[in-house]
Amino acid sequence: MLTLENKRLLVVVAHPDDELLGLGATVHRLVQRHGCTARAVILGEGLTSRAATRAPAQWATELATHRANIAHAAAAVGYASTGIYNFADNRFDSVDLLDLVKVVEQEKETYQPEVIFTHHGGDTNIDHRRTFEAVVTACRPLPGEPMRTLLACETPSSTEWQAASYPQPFLPNIFLAVTEEDVAAKIAGMEAYEFEKRAYPHPRSPEALRVLAQRWGVVIGQPFAEAFMLIRHIG
Repeated sequence: MLTLENKRLLVVVAHPDDELLGLGATVHRLVQRHGCTARAVILGEGLTSRAATRAPAQWATELATHRANIAHAAAAVGYASTGIYNFADNRFDSVDLLDLVKVVEQEKETYQPEVIFTHHGGDTNIDHRRTFEAVVTACRPLPGEPMRTLLACETPSSTEWQAASYPQPFLPNIFLAVTEEDVAAKIAGMEAYEFEKRAYPHPRSPEALRVLAQRWGVVIGQPFAEAFMLIRHIG
């Protein structure tokens, strides 16, 4: 039986803010009311693709701010720890997949999670797709594997922007009800991201995030919810 009570949760995502967008309210709920401990692993630096060429030195101030924002966002929803890496933003396809896999494997070995959340494998963003591939590869069900449940979340401003003809649509089959307090915590975390928050009607705006939680809530007859795809569960 699938249960998320009293679990060690590992959230593996591509960019700062991805650890909130699809599941921030769920993390808040599971930590605050269901005895879970959560760690966020953020693989990419999340900014330098906004310039014509990658020049991290020119972004030193912004990258330092971004890292400080991660800590504030984590506190808002209840992450106990974070692992922050520096893969090039929107250039994960220029990195050997094995390099990403090794990071995920090391995080798993150290943290020993029972549940892992990551991106949907059909997102528009290439870094999201590569992260999904790395997580699935790192989570092969070998003997002694502690991870029992693997879930994919949507990422507003990427998942829903993929072409309808793309062969991997986001078709959620797990819905977790959350409260208004959980949604507010998620929004507070997103508002900590100086370079990522947006005004309505952008999908990352506070109003849009609330509407999205209401949209999934309507699907299951609840005021608010977040939606996931179950990739694997070993009972």
